[in-house]
Amino acid sequence: MKLPLPMLIAVLYSLLVAPGANLWAQAPAPREEDYYRLEALPIPDGAVLEAGALEWMPDGRLAVSTRRGEIWMVESPDADDAGQARFSRFAAGLHEVLGLAAKDDWLYVTQRCDVSRLKDTNGDGQADQFEVVCDGWEISGDYHEYAFGSKFDPQGDLWVVLCLTGSFSSNVPYRGWCVRVKPDGQMVPTCSGLRSPGGIGMNALGEMFYTDNQGPWNGTCSLKHLRPGSFQGHPGGNGWYSLTDALGPRPKDPQSGGRIMDEAARIPELEPPAVFFPYKKMGQSASGVLCDTTGGKFGPFAGQLFVGDQTFSTVMRVALEKVQGHYQGACFPFREGFGSGALSLQFSPQGRLFVGGTNRGWGSRGGRPFSLDRLTWTGQTPFEIHRMLVRPDGFELHFTQPVDPATAANVGSYKMESYTYIYQASYGSPEVDQTPIQVQRAEVAEDGLSVRLIVDRLQVGHVHELHLPGVRSKDGLPLLHAEAYYTLNYLP
Repeated sequence: MKLPLPMLIAVLYSLLVAPGANLWAQAPAPREEDYYRLEALPIPDGAVLEAGALEWMPDGRLAVSTRRGEIWMVESPDADDAGQARFSRFAAGLHEVLGLAAKDDWLYVTQRCDVSRLKDTNGDGQADQFEVVCDGWEISGDYHEYAFGSKFDPQGDLWVVLCLTGSFSSNVPYRGWCVRVKPDGQMVPTCSGLRSPGGIGMNALGEMFYTDNQGPWNGTCSLKHLRPGSFQGHPGGNGWYSLTDALGPRPKDPQSGGRIMDEAARIPELEPPAVFFPYKKMGQSASGVLCDTTGGKFGPFAGQLFVGDQTFSTVMRVALEKVQGHYQGACFPFREGFGSGALSLQFSPQGRLFVGGTNRGWGSRGGRPFSLDRLTWTGQTPFEIHRMLVRPDGFELHFTQPVDPATAANVGSYKMESYTYIYQASYGSPEVDQTPIQVQRAEVAEDGLSVRLIVDRLQVGHVHELHLPGVRSKDGLPLLHAEAYYTLNYLP
């Protein structure tokens, strides 16, 4: 249909001449699915695949453990057609397996009561040899006593993070602790102060991180560095220092009602969260942790961490840096829409991200009771904040594509505030100590791939929430995700 000439002139005027007109605003908004394609694998009837952990096997199968104590093997999970995947049950009778790691001919499983290993000795596709590797902690039968296990670290150790008994107490040894299981099965207590882990994984250097969830002494969900010997913030399990000298003397108990960086100055063992995930902005139940080791097969985020959120059924992205010897950094939205509550993450050799989901007892935005999805990079690079680094006078933003210099240099393209959380014994915390942050100057690098933001103040111990509604790429696109949340614990 042809527009009448006056109407056509009016439309062109509104786009090109009218004050405040923005040509780029007319471009269609980018979508996550344009860059990362989400597919569901066909779970067979009768399988309750509440996927607690994933592991890639040497023969190309994907091992999937379930909260019901089963392990399934998936053949051809990485085929171009997801419908070609075939499932078979490998083992059953285990106790809520939340960790899988393959080594030699064995599959190591972390369950509530121990780390065991199993294998198929006669080649019939089912495990027939089971051995307990380590059972140095205890369970009381409380529903909350989950145990999440890592992959093997560079020294050949498995790390296990043990939930408290409920949210407040530790009724049996080492609940609320991180322990390492050595290759000979010896258990080494490694960190105290954990509350409710949702996942554990390594960065590119082999250093271990875990997610802890909002609750007592945890104002919101967070990603924490398991620095050996550290206290992670919840004193409920610290009575078990009486059983070991592996960490040295028991740290001072924190004082409820203050701020975590004030307590970190008073308690040397206290390791503050590397990244806070602002509650109901980034999610509500942080879960699996996985480093992008695909070498670019998954897009432009090699070496960064991906973190699930079980309630929101999403995967988030985290870019860390080390300041004064401690990890801190920014989190960004990445991909939503998974079939159930995103719990476990695993990359395939082809660079696909597999995400296992469950919602029993926890609830999730993803409406299915369980799921196994995979995410494939389409080869198109999204316009994103690649990483956010702190500087003495502000932040340095790096982008995946060159920015439009005019919009990126305009301080009106940015909006920032900061806030923190009450460090307290009661459950969670609202955002407190809100402070507006004024962007005074934005300096665009010559190549357009980074921007220095000079701000009027930096708030130690605060999340710095940044929105970039006005920034456009050199090609005129808005950011796929125009927000970032930097946890500032230490100044460079």
